[in-house]
Amino acid sequence: MSAPRTTHALFPGTFDPFTLGHLDLLTRAASLFDRVTVAVASHPSKQGLFSVEERVALIETACEGVEGVHCVAISGLVVAACEEFGCDAILRGARSGSDFDYEIQMANTNRELSGVETVILAPGAARTHISSTLVRQVASMGGDVSSFVPAGVLRALRERFPKD
Repeated sequence: MSAPRTTHALFPGTFDPFTLGHLDLLTRAASLFDRVTVAVASHPSKQGLFSVEERVALIETACEGVEGVHCVAISGLVVAACEEFGCDAILRGARSGSDFDYEIQMANTNRELSGVETVILAPGAARTHISSTLVRQVASMGGDVSSFVPAGVLRALRERFPKD
């Protein structure tokens, strides 16, 4: 008799900042996989609003109570991180057709590079408009992003962009 199979998904992204859309995907993925590793990456051509270490800490706080989830920082290829952490799937979100087109290209590339499959989830209807870019823009201009981000991220954004 063989051992029961466990599933482990890698949820990669820059998460700058982590939003309620990300949390929605992560919570639903936690019910589909035995384990989910949130992999926080830095983008080599972008200056982040929050450091990778800050993002990891913010995500860990937002995910408290979501069983089977942990968060790490990564560098390099996502497929290399899958191998390092023993992940057998990549989790991605797609809010729109253009997101889906991009994710399909990445899924095919990652499968060709490593054999790892990608699972693409659509966000819940109430979260489809949320993006990290939108949150950064609104927060930097003094707007209220409380309906877009977890409480810890909101506090960090308010510290980063204090109102006069």
